[in-house]
Amino acid sequence: MSARVWLVGEDIDTDALAPGAYMKFGIDEIARHCLQRVRPDFAPAVQRGDVLVAGPNFGIGSSREQAAAALVHLGVAAVIAPSFSGLFFRNAFNVGLLLLTCPQAEQLAEGERVTLDLDHGLVRNEKGQSLTCEPVPDFLLDMVRAGGLLNLLKTRSRPS
Repeated sequence: MSARVWLVGEDIDTDALAPGAYMKFGIDEIARHCLQRVRPDFAPAVQRGDVLVAGPNFGIGSSREQAAAALVHLGVAAVIAPSFSGLFFRNAFNVGLLLLTCPQAEQLAEGERVTLDLDHGLVRNEKGQSLTCEPVPDFLLDMVRAGGLLNLLKTRSRPS
């Protein structure tokens, strides 16, 4: 899968992803304002399958699940960063958002195309460079492939 890179910096908090002023609305409206404080061009222009590349501490702040859900709603295929907030990490997989912990994430460039090799835990860029990511456990990949924990549980509870 080839994906276009969108860069953001370090310490991106959940309020930047799902601004508090819009939390009373549904996910459509919340997603329209995703990252507007740091990347006003992001929500209107991101395309299904693009990836977000961030600095350390992505998803710090509150426990709002809508922060990850807004990215899923916008079609973001994955977030690649050196580290994530623990609460955001859990929420992301629960809503079907792939997170790749990659210490060298910041070596990726804005707008370049990357390929995600989940079998080998690699992100490959157009120049042929490979960045190694921490392996994602199979049960978390199953959640992403199913579109989140609830969808996974529904498929598993269906009679055969």
